[in-house]
Amino acid sequence: MTQSTERDASPTRHIATRSVVAVRGETLEVRGDLVVGEAPLEIRAAGPDQEPVAVAVTMRTPGHEGDLAVGFLRTEGLIEGPEVVSWEHGDPVTLNQPDDTIIVRLSAPFDDSAVAERHFVATASCGICGKASIDEVVLRCETLPEGPVVTRSVILALPDLLRAAQRAFDQTGGLHAAALFSPGGELLAIREDVGRHNALDKLIGSQLLAGKLPLHDRIVMVSGRVSFEIVQKAAVAGVPIMAAVSAPSDLAIETADRLGVTLVGFLRGDGFNVYSHDRRIDLRDLTGWR
Repeated sequence: MTQSTERDASPTRHIATRSVVAVRGETLEVRGDLVVGEAPLEIRAAGPDQEPVAVAVTMRTPGHEGDLAVGFLRTEGLIEGPEVVSWEHGDPVTLNQPDDTIIVRLSAPFDDSAVAERHFVATASCGICGKASIDEVVLRCETLPEGPVVTRSVILALPDLLRAAQRAFDQTGGLHAAALFSPGGELLAIREDVGRHNALDKLIGSQLLAGKLPLHDRIVMVSGRVSFEIVQKAAVAGVPIMAAVSAPSDLAIETADRLGVTLVGFLRGDGFNVYSHDRRIDLRDLTGWR
């Protein structure tokens, strides 16, 4: 096993390169784009002569896993701090991404009853690698249909429509939003929350209660960046087109590509990037294709 008592080595998977369709005004370019890395981290803890206890799985940008694990245990009230002896990555013999698992070694016994009381998500399969997480989501998703095909003008209009509908944001300036649109750009529903994931869950929940799932002919627009969880939630709800004002992570792109979701990021001003399944965005006026 790899062990450290101080801090991690420099991150190796925190940045990745993906091919994108970049639209800027009246120009279109297919090029490489740098995206932030994202992968699940399984946090375990163990006292002297104690088998490691699975505490939680959290999505993170690779790098400084030891700092994250110790910080999580402390801020969640599971350790005091002085009892931390060291931390180590998972076993490279059994795990294809050993740095997706962190074991924090303690000088005192770790109370695993506190983990059950706090209801943390703790699964060994998710800690193996990001692809294991995607595989699990695939099992819960129906195949997405080919359509709809949306015009460039509709995509470009979404941020202003979203912002105009954020009533609570206007009052507080501190909320994320998730909005549902028709292929023609009509705002159908919007939900806000301090958490990006919560806003999307609220939006999907509203449609479930209205008996409108799956959302096969809809567009979802979110106000922040796009992580793995955001794409998986949209895919489970049957959303074929996901748009965001900010960047996606590499795992979000991989998930969207695998699940058949058209993923649009950096949707600002007169431009945007299409990271997967660009067939649903009508760009024929820029390519000259008919």
